[in-house]
Amino acid sequence: MLKLLTSWDEEVHLIEQAIMKRAASGSELAILEAGCGQRWPLNLGNIRYKLTGVDLDAEALRMRTEIIKDLNQGIHGDLREIDFPEHSFDVIYSSYVLEHIDGAESVLRNFTRWLKTDGIIIIMIPDPEAVRGFITRYSPHWVHVLYYKYIVGEKNAGKPGYAPYPTIYDKILYRDRLQQFCAKNGLAMDVQAGDGYYQLGRGKVDALLKAFVKLVSFLSLNKLSANHVNLLYILRRES
Repeated sequence: MLKLLTSWDEEVHLIEQAIMKRAASGSELAILEAGCGQRWPLNLGNIRYKLTGVDLDAEALRMRTEIIKDLNQGIHGDLREIDFPEHSFDVIYSSYVLEHIDGAESVLRNFTRWLKTDGIIIIMIPDPEAVRGFITRYSPHWVHVLYYKYIVGEKNAGKPGYAPYPTIYDKILYRDRLQQFCAKNGLAMDVQAGDGYYQLGRGKVDALLKAFVKLVSFLSLNKLSANHVNLLYILRRES
């Protein structure tokens, strides 16, 4: 059953606690940020770790390595094609990346191969079975760009280095498919949660969008959720 989180702080705390638990032995963690973008959003306190970032967007990676400068290693590449030795990482973190990849299952297989035993994979994705995910799947990319530019307020939306990116939604990202993948590949699903705190905002446009989301959910006979937009998974490799 999907747990609904009550705040962004709760979601971040859940992620940070999972990483801290992995670091309990005191050894330095090897962390892969798969699709690293422009910034690392977590505060891991005194945990010792080396952070490797991979991104296909060369401009986003350039900003990360030349301006933020928080990566120990930055790699420009495709997560379907690059390679690391087996059991390279204690933690693999992927935030809003997999929905943009045609062939996301191959990336998940790579994650599993690159992960150490008892290591964790942290995945954040829009839920393709929520109203917003459904709309995103079937609307053209230029609509997403306009939304980011005029609703979110990101003036650089769609330019190199900036979201939104074209959305694919590989079938492996549906909850039942991902559960099956985990069962077949030795991954325990420690956390499966939705951002129940999510609100579109308080302006008139946002209020209309929120009403529209509820209407679409109702018309779908509640098959499409209006209670959350995004999903958080924390997967642990058991063997």
